[in-house]
Amino acid sequence: MNIHTRFGTTRENTSRELTISRMLSDLVLSCELIEADIAAEEQRTGIFDPSDKRYPILARSLTERHRNLKGTIAALEKRR
Repeated sequence: MNIHTRFGTTRENTSRELTISRMLSDLVLSCELIEADIAAEEQRTGIFDPSDKRYPILARSLTERHRNLKGTIAALEKRR
C-alpha cells in the first residue's frame, strides 16, 4: 500500500537538497574560475581599474557574469 503525502516525502526533500548543494558547488567553482580569468586579463593588459575607459571588455563582461552568479548562489542558499 502506497501512502502519498501532500507535501512530498523526506526522500524527495533530501534529493532536492542534494541537487541544490551540487549546483551551489558548481557555481562557486565557476565564480572562482571567473575571478582567476578576470585577474589574468587585468594582468595581461596592465589595467586594474574598472573605471578606466581602457579597462578590457572581457574583464567587464566576466565581472558582470560573476555578479550574476553571486546573485544566483545567494538565491539558492536561501532555498536550501
